[in-house]
Amino acid sequence: MCTGALKPRIPHLKGVNRPGSFLCVRHALTPKLFALILFIIGSQLRPVFAEPIAVRQMEGSLHGFLALQTLDGKTIAEGDLIETAKAATVKVQMVFHFHDGSYYEETSEFSQRGQFRLLRNHLVQKGPSFKMAMERSIDASTGQVSVRYTDDKGNQKEESEHIELPADLANGMFFVLIKNIDPAKAETTVSAVAGEPKPRVVKVVTTLEGKAPFLVGRSKREAIEFNLKPHIEGAAGVIAPLVGKQPADAHIWVVAGEGPIALKSEGPLEPEGPVWRIVNVGAVWPSDAAQTESKKQ
Repeated sequence: MCTGALKPRIPHLKGVNRPGSFLCVRHALTPKLFALILFIIGSQLRPVFAEPIAVRQMEGSLHGFLALQTLDGKTIAEGDLIETAKAATVKVQMVFHFHDGSYYEETSEFSQRGQFRLLRNHLVQKGPSFKMAMERSIDASTGQVSVRYTDDKGNQKEESEHIELPADLANGMFFVLIKNIDPAKAETTVSAVAGEPKPRVVKVVTTLEGKAPFLVGRSKREAIEFNLKPHIEGAAGVIAPLVGKQPADAHIWVVAGEGPIALKSEGPLEPEGPVWRIVNVGAVWPSDAAQTESKKQ
């Protein structure tokens, strides 16, 4: 049994603040093992520093078509990536319509005057594909973060907090920022607002994984793979993987050079959600589809 003094109080980690979690096994540990765990936790409390990413590629206007797939290649949603630019301000919107009726939409506005700076972000997710129906708004200029959600009992609730938001906040901008990372740097770190329903700021550490070949028709091409690892700072970040609350890594594949483009990504759309794949797709005309089907027969 855990005494009241031993019950952990760690914010933002669902499933940690209860008897029977990791810290409640103290009485089962030897003094030496417990001291070793405390030493490891202390060594992990170093901060991860982040900074805004410099603009190497100016964003313009575009409209891309996306497919959302499971890792075995099954398409579960189709969507759009729409970018519009006015002077040095850009609005980027990613929308997915799921086959099961679920809906996902994330819209970000940011400036690109020398460095990328998020201005505001709005996220909507609902339907059976998500663990929680939620709408979240971030105002980067004021630090106000508001979350409206539906709890396990179907009750509508709202969380609103003023958070000290860093200048390198990257919500809804990763497809943009990944094209501007300096390849000479071993790693690049930015921040993001995460957490459902209670918001918190986490770091995302991006590292270069290597080159990945792909085909365009019969033409061989090459992309660069980046790994994006969420980093929860402090004691909460040490305990998160021990209680199964560590967010999954994400991966983005980019074609570098002139006119760089993000081709594919793999990662969850929500914390503790399944890892899905986002890919760019081209238009298929009805006549082309009919010809393909007749060839199969």
